Amino acid sequence: MASERTAPAVAARGTPASRRWLYGLLPLLLIGVFVTLFLRFGPLGVFRAAFPPVEELTVTRATLAPGRIDLAVTNGGPSPVTVAQVLVDEAYWEHEVRPERTIPRLGRATITIPYPWVEGETHEITILSENGIAFTRTIGVATESPRPDARYLLTFTLLGVYVGIVPVLIGMLWFPFLRSIGRRWINFFLSLTAGLLVFLGVDALAEALETAESVPGAYQGISLVAVGGLVSVLGLIAIGRLARRGSGAAPPLVVAYLIAAGIGLHNLGEGLAIGAAYTLGEIALGSFLVIGFMLHNTTEGLGIVAPIARTGASLAHLAALGLTAGAPTILGAWLGGFVFSPVAATLFLAVGAGAIFQVVYEILKLMAADTAREVATLINVAGFVLGLLIMYVTGIFVAV
Repeated sequence: MASERTAPAVAARGTPASRRWLYGLLPLLLIGVFVTLFLRFGPLGVFRAAFPPVEELTVTRATLAPGRIDLAVTNGGPSPVTVAQVLVDEAYWEHEVRPERTIPRLGRATITIPYPWVEGETHEITILSENGIAFTRTIGVATESPRPDARYLLTFTLLGVYVGIVPVLIGMLWFPFLRSIGRRWINFFLSLTAGLLVFLGVDALAEALETAESVPGAYQGISLVAVGGLVSVLGLIAIGRLARRGSGAAPPLVVAYLIAAGIGLHNLGEGLAIGAAYTLGEIALGSFLVIGFMLHNTTEGLGIVAPIARTGASLAHLAALGLTAGAPTILGAWLGGFVFSPVAATLFLAVGAGAIFQVVYEILKLMAADTAREVATLINVAGFVLGLLIMYVTGIFVAV
């Protein structure tokens, strides 16, 4: 009986390598042949004759220069799209399409329109395909788009510093206070941190889903959100296992870095939104906005230092934690202001959301390992709810 059971295994090991590769590649070759035959002799011609073509054209970016509007477009549909006419404010207007007027599937093009747009006005641009299908983009507040020069680079850098780095570092100044309180209240602030992060995670997920609506259809915006979130969660799980080298909770310093990384990814998405909105003239760049972001993001610093309140950390680690959480805001502002892409923005926001939810799980594991009592105590639940309320109330002051 034993020899009979091992016979298939022996036969498999005895199969020549060339035959094994043939077995592996045969289904791929057959499906390739079948698809080729279908495209060449299949019923596609009947469908094309009976139904109008499905066209999709997404305007991924509008750039304004003096006397000119440039539209970056992507064909996310199944069929090529040929640009026939362009209307600006309901009037046909001359234009140029580069590299060519017919845009293939997943192809990109730039439509240049010499138009005397008016500063601060709203302009509506309609692109008509040769089949009469209209694609519309509205420029809410016309303003000259920034170009990557030293002035705007410095502007976006300072904006990222004010919105990201400074508030986080100010929030981390609660570290000496946390070190002076007892374990019960440390768990309270850990719960508060979990509440802060859950709010940020939901906010990042909502922004990712909203941005996914601007993603060309072929790139599957909703699926991109799912992939980004899951990859982020699985990646942090792997990092956490390597850090603790076994089962159980990760060390407090590792949890602090995971929190900082999750917040940093969220702030990267925040910077993307700020930079893109600034480019389109749709953001109220004033002291009230900066103050609102500072109030909103200061609590992130508190959340970062809460896990290391009992164990402590060196000044170098504290500085690294603050930069990990705050500096991505600068990078996000650069990307959003100069090379904004709905696909990249959706992916970054989804990765940030997944990372934040995984970090909340790590915080709960750290609390469970630190105390023999139940984690969901009354005081811990109160801390969690307070964290949600703090983020909600401070978020009201952020008017983008």
